[in-house]
Amino acid sequence: MMEFKNHPFLFIIINFFFFIFFIFSSISSYQIQSFPLPPKINGGKWVLLKQSIGISAMHMQVLNNNKVVIFDRTDFGASNLSLPFGVCRFDSNDVALTTDCTAHSLIYDISYNSISPLMVQTDTWCSSGSVISNGTLVQTGGYNDGDRVIRIISPCQQQQQQNQNCDWIEVPEYLSVRRWYSSNQILPDDRIIIVGGRRAFSYEFFPRKQQQPGTGNSSYYLGFLEETRDHYDENNLYPFLHLLPDGNLFIFANRRSILFDYTGNRVLQEYPMIPGDDKRNYPSTGSSVLLPIRLSGSNSSSSGNHLPEAEIMVCGGAPPGAYAQAQHGNYVGASKTCGRIKVTDPKPEWIIEEMPMTRVMSDILILPTGDLIIINGAHNGTAGWESAVNPVLHPVLYLVNEPDPDQRFKVLNPSPIPRLYHSSAVLLPDGRILVGGSNPHRLYNFTDVTYPTELSLEAYSPPYLSDQYSNLRPRVISVGPTGSSLIYQGMFTVTLYLPFYPEKDLSVTLLSPSFTTHSFAMNQRMLVLKVVSLLQLSTTVYQLSVIGPPTPKIAPRGYYMLFVVHDLIPSEGVWLKMEG
Repeated sequence: MMEFKNHPFLFIIINFFFFIFFIFSSISSYQIQSFPLPPKINGGKWVLLKQSIGISAMHMQVLNNNKVVIFDRTDFGASNLSLPFGVCRFDSNDVALTTDCTAHSLIYDISYNSISPLMVQTDTWCSSGSVISNGTLVQTGGYNDGDRVIRIISPCQQQQQQNQNCDWIEVPEYLSVRRWYSSNQILPDDRIIIVGGRRAFSYEFFPRKQQQPGTGNSSYYLGFLEETRDHYDENNLYPFLHLLPDGNLFIFANRRSILFDYTGNRVLQEYPMIPGDDKRNYPSTGSSVLLPIRLSGSNSSSSGNHLPEAEIMVCGGAPPGAYAQAQHGNYVGASKTCGRIKVTDPKPEWIIEEMPMTRVMSDILILPTGDLIIINGAHNGTAGWESAVNPVLHPVLYLVNEPDPDQRFKVLNPSPIPRLYHSSAVLLPDGRILVGGSNPHRLYNFTDVTYPTELSLEAYSPPYLSDQYSNLRPRVISVGPTGSSLIYQGMFTVTLYLPFYPEKDLSVTLLSPSFTTHSFAMNQRMLVLKVVSLLQLSTTVYQLSVIGPPTPKIAPRGYYMLFVVHDLIPSEGVWLKMEG
């Protein structure tokens, strides 16, 4: 440019052309980059649904009528949600109120973002639940007058004010022992197994297992629960339960895990202890998930038993003694590790990975894509009153099938609201995560504390819901031949809309909604089904032929959300019922 110094006009012209070239280059570059990026790069979006629902969402369950049952405990005092028609609850044993005209449970309508109060009579604090095959939520145990109670609520389309059958029905003294901090798992025969609880080293069933004449047994001793209890901290409450493809039960407590035959009341196998010193169950609350069961491809485990492989993941927790130290104001750093174990291998071993940050009291949910989201919790301390600090605001995406362990964890956009003790999260049929709760205090405390009680309800939209992927998103038009039910090993079709021919693979997943409380999503289960063929019906309509799950051991009867996933982008879920 030196020779143009004496020609300023020419110098301006040349620079103008360089500027135009730069602009067009930028536009061209932008057009190239406008092709869909991998969903893991986008950080997702948070939306505040309700500033207050009146109660703190300690327990949540999505029902097949697209409504969510949410409830707290009953003895914290008055909630911020009134019962209708002047109805009140009377309880002389309540530690806060003997007459309470407020609700401690509600129905959240996903479609209308609205709530309706429910009446729960007995204390549901730290209880458990499962949905049986007809879609009814069976809720078990709790505290004080509720510790042996069974509560039942069925899906209905009417509001509670219009139909009293849309409310809780309670069966007092059904449970044989106190079930406080116990865990549930739905079984292949539509029974629920209820395991453990505070100083309850046993399990039982709902409905009760048929007894042999003269035995009178309704609960069964399980020594593993007593063996895994630490003297002061316990660290074996809310044990992790997962139904395996062979019909037996995986049970994890503290640092140990077993394969349990609940029909014969015998331990079939003890797995290696998870490496490291960190404790994983309440109050050193980690979380656990059964990774998606793949029924496509080889459909057999490496042990050669022609059952699909099953792999368990356990994440987070706290070091030994963390709960006791928290009671003295010393909040030690939580665990940073996750362990994966393929329990169907002949010699299963734990593989340890590190999360991007320490976490205690986090929820792990399976996304429609088969990946995981780790959400809520704290960096320091444990579960329990005033026992944690330093909230973890960032969810983490975990890519289950990523071959490089260093690339599996992706940090996502943070929520502005801390979610500590007594928070929960569930997956909604539209692919969002519903997040609520957080009450780290003995009573409702909204002022003069670092982490006040939270009555708000949020929705987190994972990266796959970004508008930039709308052209990749399938839409399910119909499921055939029955439209709403599937039979075991039966062939069915999924007709879907997609704007263009799918260059990437299409997969079909079935996901059972979880009962989530205290960082454990009970009964959560995903099946990746076998797609046999793809037929193009028109320029934008396609039909998949799919084979249903083989047995109730792999997919217990009941309601599932079906998703079609295209290039890591899922459709909205469609409710289907597994029948056999």
